[in-house]
Amino acid sequence: MRNDSQLWFRGVRPSKFRHVYGTSKKDCCYTDISIHRNGKDGNICAVNPLFLAIEADAAFIVIPLNHTGRIDFLRCKVIGHSSTVFDLKWNPFNDYEIASASDDCTIKLWNIPAGGLLSCLSEYKAELIGHRRKITQIEWHPSCENVLISCGFDNLVIIWDVSPKPLNGNNILKIIDCHQDQIYSLAINRDGSLIATTSKDKQLRVIEPRTGIVVAQGMCHNGTKCSKVVFLNDDKVLTTGFSKHSDRQYAIWNQHDLKKALVAADIDSASGVIQPFFDYETKTLYLCGKGEGTIRYYEIVDEAPYIYYLNQFISGQPQKSLGWMPKRALDVASCEIFRFYKIHANGNVVEPVSFSVPRKSSLFQADIYPDTLSTKPAMTVYEWFTLGQNVKPILMSMQREPMMMTNKSITNERKANLINSQKNITTNNIVTKVKDEENKIRKQNEIIETRVSKTVTDNNMIRKFAFLQETVTPDYRERIQNKEEKTNTNQSTKIQQLQSIFGGQQQTQQQQHVKEKDIDIIAISDNAEKELRKIIHQQTDEIKNLRNQLKTSDKRIRELEFEVKKLRLERHN
Repeated sequence: MRNDSQLWFRGVRPSKFRHVYGTSKKDCCYTDISIHRNGKDGNICAVNPLFLAIEADAAFIVIPLNHTGRIDFLRCKVIGHSSTVFDLKWNPFNDYEIASASDDCTIKLWNIPAGGLLSCLSEYKAELIGHRRKITQIEWHPSCENVLISCGFDNLVIIWDVSPKPLNGNNILKIIDCHQDQIYSLAINRDGSLIATTSKDKQLRVIEPRTGIVVAQGMCHNGTKCSKVVFLNDDKVLTTGFSKHSDRQYAIWNQHDLKKALVAADIDSASGVIQPFFDYETKTLYLCGKGEGTIRYYEIVDEAPYIYYLNQFISGQPQKSLGWMPKRALDVASCEIFRFYKIHANGNVVEPVSFSVPRKSSLFQADIYPDTLSTKPAMTVYEWFTLGQNVKPILMSMQREPMMMTNKSITNERKANLINSQKNITTNNIVTKVKDEENKIRKQNEIIETRVSKTVTDNNMIRKFAFLQETVTPDYRERIQNKEEKTNTNQSTKIQQLQSIFGGQQQTQQQQHVKEKDIDIIAISDNAEKELRKIIHQQTDEIKNLRNQLKTSDKRIRELEFEVKKLRLERHN
């Protein structure tokens, strides 16, 4: 018999993410978007908890995230570049700031107003000039505020200081010139101490960004097509590319030794470039091919073979580009662990694709939601660049709320007003006061509406019973029962009337008295009509005034509701 140590059972590997499934949210799509069609591999879609940005040739569209459905093709855009936009990235510490890289060799920073764009935005916050050819990719520093990294067709990697008062008086902190050919991809690790690049010369480089020293270098893939790189946890790097026979493959490397890959495997023989996305919290990897509808996802572990295939999401619509949502905006109640915003290659549609862990309980699942990146920077530009500190990002718990907003204010005036309001009274008291004021305005509106309806009914009653004010002359003629006598008397009276008008005959005293009474009646009716017209004009003026009061009160209610929303958002921060 064999010993117990020699007995083994090859079963299913235990994993919390073995049954992760992807779903496309058809009811949350954005349709009829004017997406520019070109063959570049840039990140033309960027998303954060508030806005969705999509490239549109030399401009880009910014859509509030909750405005789903059909988007007007004449929608307000961010206009400022003179050529095609190649990359878009939201500031991780300010959800109202976005950076755009363009073919015009410039990078521009934009401040997006709260609630989205009401008109085309052409005034940029800052313009960064340093590249000599088009800029293909930009990345924000994950733990240091106001640090941006870019690469372009001039084979340069530039480290930027985008703070209002740059450290050296110039926006450029460092220019890294160690590439001999076109740079395909750029990635930065968790604490911002290293960057990795892949280039057309088939070399993978790991570089120290503050000094420009190449820490490690080696050949990653033998194919001539584009390759991509992303940092994993525990000092590992993953690349995707092509073999000599044009088979798509991935490889995992030790960032300090790039001579030989830890793991390398072929995926398939398709022609689309694979873009990798890595989730540091759950250690899941997503490989998305351009021009296809498949998203493969894997789990990364600390021991060999370092990567395990989980499953794939298959869609009939191929993707042109993908934007990923920060973890702080995911739906914790439905156990959502990752979310893409997929731009369809065919048709002007952006479709959310969500990946979830199947759990029956709606309570917070702490095992699949470790702490994620917060909106507070861990250090300043001086601490990172001058002092050489490497600090990991500040993390936050996802248990508080499914959506955590940015800690940045839009303007300095708004920040000062917020500080003053917090000093005087708490936000709870403000909200209650605003609600009380809304209730008062609504009651006033109800009173005004009743007064308007009352005036309208009174006006109708006056018109209906106006005839009661007229004096009517009674008819004292004897009642004739015989029809022949009645016709004769009527004919005689008509003849007498005609004779009195045209014949010039003398009228009797009784006829003159009747005529005077008729004239008085006409005069009284004329006076009554004038008085009624005055009353009607007065009432119409009152109705106009009341309607104007209704409009102003409705406007005030909208302003108060907007203030309540802002205060609630600021309270969450």
